[in-house]
Amino acid sequence: MREIDTYSYRCGVMDCFCEMVRAGVKALALSHPVDSRAEWEELGPFAAKIAAQYGVKCYPEAEPLVTDLFPLSATCGKFLYLFYRADHVLEEYLRLKERKASMVAGRAYFGGNRTQIAREYGRLLSYSPETVRALLEANRDRERV
Repeated sequence: MREIDTYSYRCGVMDCFCEMVRAGVKALALSHPVDSRAEWEELGPFAAKIAAQYGVKCYPEAEPLVTDLFPLSATCGKFLYLFYRADHVLEEYLRLKERKASMVAGRAYFGGNRTQIAREYGRLLSYSPETVRALLEANRDRERV
């Protein structure tokens, strides 16, 4: 089998997710997170181009929302792109980040509050409640706040 370079693979994933957002399958989609700003910036022109090609929007995210939905090691300190059609989806995402930050600052980010943030993030990503529940149960690499 022929090897696929990492850049091309990541571009293919973004293409697929933009198509899913355009089709209404997902309200919000994420590119694969990358470790370095340089790699993220290299992907930027393609992310913008493919989003425009599908008629969706692209938001460069240098500080992704970290929740218990995904392992800490897959999100914290990473860089990614968000793809969405409706502005209110990005606004909801940004409000969710603000709510989490406010809870952390107020020492209220635990228990049901913490789980609710993760569930709302999953809903924005168009995950079913069952998928969200499974991701939360499987995640053992959680943020300590």
